Amino acid sequence: MSRIVIVGAGMAAARLADGLAGRPGHTVTVLGDEQHAPYNRILLSAVLEGTHSPDSLRLPMRDVDLRVGARAVEIHRAEQEVELADRSRVPYDVLVLATGSIPTLPPIRGIVRIDGRLDGRVHAFRSLDDCLRLDAAARHARSAVVVGGGLLGLQVARALSVRGLATEMVEGGDHVLRSQVDAKAGAMLARDLKRLGTAVYTGARATRLTDAGLVLDNGFTLDSDLVVLTAGGRPSTALARRADLEVRRGVVVDHLLRTSDPRIHAIGDCAQHGSQVTGFVPPAWEQAALLARHLNGEDVRYDGARTVARLRATDLDVAVLGDPERTDGEVVEMSNPVTGSHRKLVVRDGVIVAATLVGDLSRIGLITQHYDRGTVLGRHEAGALLMAERTVAPVVLPDDAEVCACAGVSAGRIRACASLDEARDTTRATTGCGGCLSAVRELVKEGAPV
Repeated sequence: MSRIVIVGAGMAAARLADGLAGRPGHTVTVLGDEQHAPYNRILLSAVLEGTHSPDSLRLPMRDVDLRVGARAVEIHRAEQEVELADRSRVPYDVLVLATGSIPTLPPIRGIVRIDGRLDGRVHAFRSLDDCLRLDAAARHARSAVVVGGGLLGLQVARALSVRGLATEMVEGGDHVLRSQVDAKAGAMLARDLKRLGTAVYTGARATRLTDAGLVLDNGFTLDSDLVVLTAGGRPSTALARRADLEVRRGVVVDHLLRTSDPRIHAIGDCAQHGSQVTGFVPPAWEQAALLARHLNGEDVRYDGARTVARLRATDLDVAVLGDPERTDGEVVEMSNPVTGSHRKLVVRDGVIVAATLVGDLSRIGLITQHYDRGTVLGRHEAGALLMAERTVAPVVLPDDAEVCACAGVSAGRIRACASLDEARDTTRATTGCGGCLSAVRELVKEGAPV
């Protein structure tokens, strides 16, 4: 009987444990330092917004020994044991590090008090406990400033705005979502945020927090009841470093997701394959599924992850495939500032190698299908993909078209389900970013008997 121990109880760990559950020859132990069972972190902003309850975020865990509040502090490689904060030890035959990432505090004077705690107005937003604390504080607040204009920042700003708080966002770059989209798309998103109740300050950095408010480097002071930090995170590698595993930006892994110790693997945000550190859920789930297959005896190989990022925020539609701002190729682009849509494909040798869609995701399923398959497009096909639909007739997706990028679920698998609940339970569709919910609902209706 092989003893598999997973350090970390995030989304990657939950997916791996689910892939190993019920298989003969394994016992699986999951060690999580939070007091909560694994949950969907992508939907934390939906809890803050009020559209989801905390209980609805719970991820399935079956046939595993789940230990919450169990913080791993050392790996004793010679003895093949993990030491916990209470000095107990957990033996392993196979160890998997799924420790995720940790937030980095921006260099803002005054956000940390003399006793080392955050100022009472300041909130991080990484965990369920962070979310619940911010939720409670928002009930008594009138205004908020979100520091950071990335995916998480946009989600939090939109959630607070939906709740009626006067919300402002500060982004040090020249446009929001600067790591994923270009300046045109960023400008459209900023305009949409303003229309929806959030003021956006780009090219400005918060420098200090005073009694008067958050001071920016352009001289302005933003008076706010709440300051939410969403800017920056880095792979959690301290445990691996103390065990003398090879670490660069993340814990270095090979084509079987093994670290420099072949009995120890790493997946998710903490892992580095080649030069790639992912930071998104779909690649982490892809790694977890592949490692589960490997540990179950299958012949597999990990060659790197595709990146599909979706923004989960009410009335803001964004999807990014690959790295459109740093990938070489011919750019096919279409923008409509009036409707707030911006669509961009990066094409190399006729193949879509990256894409950005803002404001109109009607073609996301078809574009993702071509991106995944490496379809060689005809001369006019790339442009046609960016054109708006000319008819009101619904698009019928083929069975092999991918619907849920987070879980890699096809339209055919959804159509085979009798209900939305069955689709969630058997395929995990809609349990990631939630962006596929409307498509899954329609496909379940299609598959229902007449």
